[in-house]
Amino acid sequence: MTNQTKTSPKYSPEVRERAVRMVFEHRAEHASQWSAITSIAAKIGCTAQTLSTWVKQAECDQGLKPYGIHTSSWAIAVLYPSMRSMRRSRPRAMVLGPGGL
Repeated sequence: MTNQTKTSPKYSPEVRERAVRMVFEHRAEHASQWSAITSIAAKIGCTAQTLSTWVKQAECDQGLKPYGIHTSSWAIAVLYPSMRSMRRSRPRAMVLGPGGL
């Protein structure tokens, strides 16, 4: 038995940019963004998940989505530290409830 490993095809930056642009341009013609992604991914020969990752990155690069690919990254980096500081600034009695218990 031969040991063959799958390698991912490399797509040129031009192909990636064109595919992402097609998703943005044809989004209105589909029921959802995912539907547009699956349709276009089949045409260019990549997986829908790959194209979805490219689209998410482009949205972040263009300022359409906050902070990196994952919104959870943004929440961890931006929201949680501010929540932590708010908790620290509250008086102890408010944290414990009425009567300080």
